[in-house]
Amino acid sequence: MDNRIIIFDTTLRDGEQSPGASMNTEEKLQIAKHLARMKVDVIEAGFPIASQGDFEAVTAVAETVKGVTICGLCRSLNKDIDRAVEALKNAEKPRLHVFLATSKIHLEYKLKMAEDKILETAVNAVKYAKSFYNDVEFSPEDASRTEPSFLAKVTEAVIDAGATTVNIPDTVGYTTPEEFYNLITYLYKNVKNINQAVISVHCHNDLGLAVANSLAAIRAGARQVECTVNGIGERAGNCAMEEFIMAAKTRKDIYDYQIDLDTTKIYPISTLVSKITGIFVQRNKAIVGQNAFAHEAGIHQHGYLANKETYEIMTPESVGIKEATLVLGKHSGRHAFQKHMEDLGFSLTEEKLNATFKAFKDLADKKKEVYDDDLISLIETELGTVAGGYEIENIQIQTGNNIRPVACVKIKKDGEFFEDASIGDGPVDAACQAIKRIIGIDCNLEDYRLHSSTSGMDAIGEVSTIITDGKYHITGKASDTDVIIASAKSFLNAVNRLINIKEQNKKD
Repeated sequence: MDNRIIIFDTTLRDGEQSPGASMNTEEKLQIAKHLARMKVDVIEAGFPIASQGDFEAVTAVAETVKGVTICGLCRSLNKDIDRAVEALKNAEKPRLHVFLATSKIHLEYKLKMAEDKILETAVNAVKYAKSFYNDVEFSPEDASRTEPSFLAKVTEAVIDAGATTVNIPDTVGYTTPEEFYNLITYLYKNVKNINQAVISVHCHNDLGLAVANSLAAIRAGARQVECTVNGIGERAGNCAMEEFIMAAKTRKDIYDYQIDLDTTKIYPISTLVSKITGIFVQRNKAIVGQNAFAHEAGIHQHGYLANKETYEIMTPESVGIKEATLVLGKHSGRHAFQKHMEDLGFSLTEEKLNATFKAFKDLADKKKEVYDDDLISLIETELGTVAGGYEIENIQIQTGNNIRPVACVKIKKDGEFFEDASIGDGPVDAACQAIKRIIGIDCNLEDYRLHSSTSGMDAIGEVSTIITDGKYHITGKASDTDVIIASAKSFLNAVNRLINIKEQNKKD
């Protein structure tokens, strides 16, 4: 059996299903380009039929990102497959990923279908997908809670129908490493044509076992692992790509497999995904957390200084972590700025480059030292800006411990300026209330998170907000050295996205 492990990244599809983690097309493109440079094997770019935005994002990734398989998710319905085929038509290496639930609880309560009908539907869907592209993956949803005998029957049937990959998902994060190992082993013993397809696994983290289950599965014979950057995804998330990769590479004595991914790009993409989604990485997160390579206890520090291997099983450099250094200043030119952005992995349009360079110059006037994390924050703010939307022109705040905070806000759109003021429970609330009054939109701030991207008194404050109008839950992100301004920009960014979605739905 081939010992190469295929890395299937679903950050742009399952990862985006994290509450509040929606991404626009340009943001998805930036992540996809990073993933390609990182040498992942497959990028699941989205679920094309789910929305017009998802269709456009999959189309853009398929047209732009080369050298990697681009995958679109579909239900076992011809209309889903047709939509995915249309989105993937310009992909260098397209893949259709078809799924259908197979567990008894899903059959009884969700699909209301008998097993023979499930088998027939799955086979027909794979055959239909195969008529368009050779690379077809099938997933029996909730496989870990499906009767093993029926799962084996479905697996064999879809391989006969032409599936080149069969994914065994632990959809609700229910299984355990030993149980999952036994399930994959069972399939290898009971599916006569199993060697005609790649067996994949897709593990969720509801019990905190996604990485452990994925590692157990490859020992049993699975050769594709589906994962996400930072482990983001539905509910408690997915198998964290960085944890799976580094566990396999660090414990080569147990997991002697070939994984071609460039691990030095792990930390940069972790940072990028965190900033784009607004889901901050916890300090003690394995591999990419702020404390992952920190040593505080005296006895640990003593041993580390004597020999790093006493308390460090991998190096920070192996995952792309290095000391932030001053790279650009207020006297730096546009060409140097563009070159450095490309070195960081960003290919910006002329419009975005101009806007980001201006923001960089403004920041360089405020800060003595400009770090890579500061620059990434600026870029993500610009990428997250909705074209043609409202922009902050000016904010004045009056606040104190014995007065009610008041915000005067001036915003602009298409050359017109709008201004109003409002009181609030705090300066951020006052600014948000003023923005709502100006635009006349009814929405509530559901979640607010503030994070410092670098150290020091002049650090950039990154703000992630989630707003809701009762129907949609929309994320906004922004950064600034002034956290009040960053908060207002983040809120306005979310409002712009909400307006865009509503206008799009009217057209549809």
